Amino acid sequence: MLMSPTMYMLEKAMDASALRQRTIAHNIANINTPRYKRYEVSFEDKLNRALETKSGLSLFRTNPYHLPRSNYYLEPEVIRDNRSSMRNDGNNVDIDREMAELAQNSLNFNFSTQQLNTRLAMIRYVINDGRR
Repeated sequence: MLMSPTMYMLEKAMDASALRQRTIAHNIANINTPRYKRYEVSFEDKLNRALETKSGLSLFRTNPYHLPRSNYYLEPEVIRDNRSSMRNDGNNVDIDREMAELAQNSLNFNFSTQQLNTRLAMIRYVINDGRR
């Protein structure tokens, strides 16, 4: 009841940011591994498609046994980047790119957290002041 579509999307965005953090850390840890190909997280395209679908945000599952929302499935996906190589040994991890993505990911996570906290604070306010 308290979980609106917006809060659901914020939760999924935070899940994607956490997965992206682990993926970037994994890429950085393997920066000197020969033939290692970097991984990246795909989430924003799915989010944009869900936002463009007018009927995609109207459904909400209150029970995991209810029918799934096939057009509202926002799960981040880890994809291997085989397109290029940064060095002669076949490794394609660029530390500058990874650090820039790490900073952007941190900003995205902090924004999502702040937005979710604001929405929860509004709900808390209504609950606490509604008793008076």
